[in-house]
Parts: sequence; C-alpha cells; structure tokens
Amino acid sequence: MTEVRQSFWRRRRWAKWVVGGLVLALVALAVVVDIGLRRAEPFLRARIVQVLSERFHARVELDSFHVSLMNGLWAEGKGLRIWPPNSNAGDEDPSSGAASPVQGAAVSAGKGDPLIRLAEFRFHAPLAYSPGKPIHISLVQLQGLIMHVPPRSHYEQPQTADAVSSAPHAATAPTKPGGIAGLVKFDVDTVMCTGAQLVMETNKPGKLPMEFEIAHLRVNHVTSGEAMEFEAELTNPRPRGTIHTKGSLGPWPTAGPGQAPQGQRSVLGDPGELPITGDYQFDHADLSTFKGIAGILSSTGHFQGTLRNLMVDGQTDTPDFRLTHFGNAMSLKTHFHARVDGTDGDTWLEPVDATLGRSHFTAQGQVVRVPPGVPGDVKHPGGHDIALTVNVDKARIEDFLRLTGRTDAVLMTGDVTVKATLHIPPGPAPVHERLSLNGGFALDKVRFTSPKIQGRIADLSLRGQGRPDEVKSADAASIPAQMQSNFQVAGGVVTLPAISFTVPGAQIQLKGTYGMDGGALNFAGTARMEATVSKMVGGWKGFLLKPADRFLKKDGAGTQIPIHIEGTREAPQFGIDFGRMKPGAKQPTQPFDQAPK
Repeated sequence: MTEVRQSFWRRRRWAKWVVGGLVLALVALAVVVDIGLRRAEPFLRARIVQVLSERFHARVELDSFHVSLMNGLWAEGKGLRIWPPNSNAGDEDPSSGAASPVQGAAVSAGKGDPLIRLAEFRFHAPLAYSPGKPIHISLVQLQGLIMHVPPRSHYEQPQTADAVSSAPHAATAPTKPGGIAGLVKFDVDTVMCTGAQLVMETNKPGKLPMEFEIAHLRVNHVTSGEAMEFEAELTNPRPRGTIHTKGSLGPWPTAGPGQAPQGQRSVLGDPGELPITGDYQFDHADLSTFKGIAGILSSTGHFQGTLRNLMVDGQTDTPDFRLTHFGNAMSLKTHFHARVDGTDGDTWLEPVDATLGRSHFTAQGQVVRVPPGVPGDVKHPGGHDIALTVNVDKARIEDFLRLTGRTDAVLMTGDVTVKATLHIPPGPAPVHERLSLNGGFALDKVRFTSPKIQGRIADLSLRGQGRPDEVKSADAASIPAQMQSNFQVAGGVVTLPAISFTVPGAQIQLKGTYGMDGGALNFAGTARMEATVSKMVGGWKGFLLKPADRFLKKDGAGTQIPIHIEGTREAPQFGIDFGRMKPGAKQPTQPFDQAPK
C-alpha cells in the first residue's frame, strides 16, 4: 500500500505558526505605527509651525497635517498661513498652530493679511536619514497658493523695544542652536504649484494692488540661501494676456539693519527686494483693456533686478494697433528698455524705439497708475497716466493721419519730423479727447491726395512764378511743397498758430484749427507771391490789372493776398478775404480754439 505524502505545512506545523505569528506581528506593528503616527501628527504639526516661526520670525498657522508610511514618508497639510514680520494680526503663541478668537476676528477684518496662504501641500521623502545630511525630497506639490506682498513701508518701520516685547513669541525668541531647525534640513528638487495668485501692494495712497493669476509654477533646486530656477505661466492684469517666463529667483532677502528684533537672525525681508532674472514671452495681450486703444500685442524680452526695480529689454509687435474712436488699424512694432516697479506696474521708458507703418520714432517717459479722486477733480476715475517725450525723426505724415482717420483716405502725403511732448491722463473720455500734444513739426515733399487741393497748389505755384500759361498743361502732382509749424493737440482739436506753407513762387502763412473728429478746417492767413498780380493773371486780363500791382505789393512780395480755408478735409473751401485788402484793415481775431470739432 502506497503511503500518502503529507503537505509541507502538515509536516512542519511549527513553521505555519511561526509565519502566522510574524504576519500578526507585522499587522500589529503597522497598527501601532499608524496609531503612533496619528498620535504624533499634532506634535509634528506643532513642530513644523515652530520651525517655520523660528526660521522666519513670523506668525505661522497650519490647520491640519497628516503623515503615512507607504513606500517612504508621505506628508500632507492643509491651511498653511505665514504672516510677514511686524504683523499685528494676533497675540497667540504661533507654535500652537491655531488662532485665538480675537486673532481670527482681526484677520477677518482685513488686518495683518498673511504673506503666504496655502490651501494644500504634499510631499514624499525616503525613510532613510543620515545625521548631518539633508533629507532629499524629489517633489513638493502645492495647490491654492496666495502670496500677498506688503508695501515697502511695512519693512521700513524698525521695531521699538516696546514692539519687540509685545510681539508674538515666535517673533522674539531666537533660534536655539541644536534645535530641530539645526538638526533637520531638506533639499527639494522641484516644487509644482497650480492655481496660485500674487498680490502686490504699493505705498502710494489710493492705488489698488497689482494682482497676477498664476496658472502653473515650477521651481527647481530649492535650497535655503540659494537662488532657484523657475518656470511659470501667468495672466497679466493690464493689458490682459498670458505670460510664459523662466529664469532664476532668490535667495529670499533678509531684514536690513533696524528691521529685525535684537539678537535675531534670518528674519524674512521685503519680498519686493527678491532678486529675479529671466526671459519672458507675452502672448495675446488685449490692448482694449485700456480705454481708447485696441489691438493684440505680443512681446518677448529679458528682465533682471528685483520685483520693485526690474530692468526690462524687449520688443513688441501689434499688427492691428488702432484708436477705437477712429478704427483704422496700423502695424506697430517697438524695441524698448524700461524700468518697471512690478508691485504697482509703474513703468519708466528709457527709451522706446518704435515703427508705425513706415514711420520711425522714439519715445521716452513714464506710464504710471494714479488713484481716483486726484486733487482738483474728485470724480477722477484713476488709471494710467502717460507722459512722454516723442521724437519722430524719419516718418511719413500719412501714417499718422491714417491712424487718426475713419477711412484709409488721408489729407496729404510727405516726409515728416516731429518733436513733441505727449500727455494722456486717465479718464472715461476717448484717448483722442484726453490726449494733449505740444511741439513742432516739419513736412517736406508734401502732396495733397485731393486732386482739387493739389490742383490749387499747382495753380498757386505757377501763377506765383508768373507762369499762368502753364497752369492747364502742368502736372499738379509734380509740384512739391514744404510745411512747418508749432502745434497743440487737445480735446480732439489740432491748433496750428503759425503755419508756413511754401511752394515754388509762393509762401502761405496761416493759423487756425483742424478737427480730428470730422476733419473740420478753419484757417486764415496770407498768400505771398513772387510775381505781381498782373503777371499772375497774364494775357489781356493781366494787362488790365497792371494798375492794381502797386496796391497788392507789400513787404517785398510781388503780390500779397489775404485768404481763408474752411469746410472739411473732404470738401475744403478756399477764398480771398477782400475785406482785409482795404488799407488799414485788421487781421481776423477769431478764437481758433473754439472752432468746431
């Protein structure tokens, strides 16, 4: 009879009990560890708050903190808040991790906003630890980060002895040598953040803070006291668009002399002084967020400095730039060097090199935000105030006329140079009505696009030279003209106090106004010709006018006639002011600044 062989576990019952015991021991150990971790979580949470408080000498709160041992140490926290130094938002011991009822009321009332507010964070670290060496963390994940940068004045107010003695415990207790902060250090490869917001306050009264929405932020090589690499995608508030940027930032500044309590080290300094350098790409920036202009801008460039003092070099391209009141789109490209205060958006252009259509010009000045209700105008809505010095050195007049016209038709063509100051204050009115421009211009090789006007110019030139027989056969477009004048632009009206318009054989001197909206013309002046009136007319009519030559000669001119130009850009009306030809007649005293727009 064949003997039935028993299984391994039947032959060795002791092994079964040993394995079972080990399993039960491991389960029990896991339960004990889990219970131990859960009981240790409040202690760990308090120690994290204490370490952060001692490190930055600031009030810190952490709502919850959980750990688990699954393939290493996994940690997760919620509701982390770190206040800036000198905050007056509470009196509790920050190591407790919770705010007192009084403190909570202060925060809800808007006093002492946290410097950093973090909804959730999680990270993984290996269980292995070597004394004296930092714990290596490959990835830290953050969600719902809000960083609130206080104004510079917050960091410029030194603490008095009374303030130090009444400050929270964490803000006065020096870091203890050999404490947890000195024993345990961390090296972080990467910090990934989604859904962040950066709010920057300014010292200027009435100014709203700058707010940036950060969709994605990645920071590499996070080591205390060293610069960090970053990549970010954020939304620029004005003009609204997406910025892709990467570079390096840090290390975080520490408090300067007189800003930290006596005996303290590594106190958190002004975030506005955070060093930063990198490159950016600004896409799909909608200029219509600024009232009166429109177009989609793109820009690339490099920046370096601090958040409060950034030097930026870059270029912009706006293929459809336009003034919304008029509607004509023009290509606008610029290269610029600028100084920017990232905390409030104020910009100093040093300078801008621009091309509008075929025209080149430079501009230098500032674009700053002003609060509502400035002195002298309590209804002022606030906004951007633009003050520039403009130098148009190589340009075409038709480019600027087209930008300020409702159609592609322009009054004239020619080369133009301009030196002027430009001021556009904030306000609800369209840009062309708020714009103030003062300066002088010179036009060369001027030709009017209207055959009627250009024909009159050719007629004037030929008759002024005493060549009336050539008027019908001459090519009117071949008669060049020059023009120069000072000018003022305000309220949508161009005021020209002394135009000098010159063609071969004649010089016209005018003063008057031109309405940008509608093209209304209102000018008066004199036309001085080289030839006498009899030679200007020619033939038998000229012979009959010979007696009149002596009456129309004046100041060295063969003929001087008072003229006016009225009507509109599309339908100008020319005329002779016969009343001003009488001896002793006065020049017109019309208030040109009240001409229709």
